[in-house]
Amino acid sequence: MNKETLRKNLREIPDFPKPGILFYDVTTLFKNAGCLTMLIDELYEMYKDKGITKVVGIESRGFILGGALAARLGAGFVMARKPGKLPAKVIEETYEKEYGTDTIQLHKDAIDENDVVLLHDDLLATGGTMAATHRLVMKAGAKKTFINFVIELKDLKGRKAFPQDSDVTTILEL
Repeated sequence: MNKETLRKNLREIPDFPKPGILFYDVTTLFKNAGCLTMLIDELYEMYKDKGITKVVGIESRGFILGGALAARLGAGFVMARKPGKLPAKVIEETYEKEYGTDTIQLHKDAIDENDVVLLHDDLLATGGTMAATHRLVMKAGAKKTFINFVIELKDLKGRKAFPQDSDVTTILEL
C-alpha cells in the first residue's frame, strides 16, 4: 500500500464544521477506485487471520469500508447507529462529547459470546464514539474485539479513550 498516494488523495477542509477545525474528508479516498482498493486490501491483510466473525461499522462513514471488509472476510456486518435508526430492539450506550452527550445503538441480537468483532470507523480524534461502541459490543458479550480507523489524529490522543489492552490500529497517522 502506498500511504503517500492515500495522503495525496485525502481532502482537507479548513474551518469545518466550525472555525479552527481542519476536517479530513475520506470521501475523496472512497471515490478513487485505486485508493478504495488499497484501503480494502490493507484492511483485509491486517485482519484476515484474526477469526473475525462480525465487523461493526460506525455511522456513517464506517459503513463503507466496514461492509466491504466484512464481505471480504466472510464475516457479518453490524451497523452502530444513532437513536431512532435501527428498527428492532436495541442496546445502547450514552457517552460524553465536547458539548453534551450522544448515544450509539446496536441491535440487541447483533453480537453474542461467540463473536470476534472488528470495530471500524474513518477517523480517530478523541475516541468518544468508538469507545462507547466498544463498551456496547463488550456488554453484548463479544469474545474478542479489534478496533480500526483509516486515520488517526495523533495530537488528540484518542487512544486514551480505550482500555490499555485494546488492539487499536490505523492506516494513516496525521
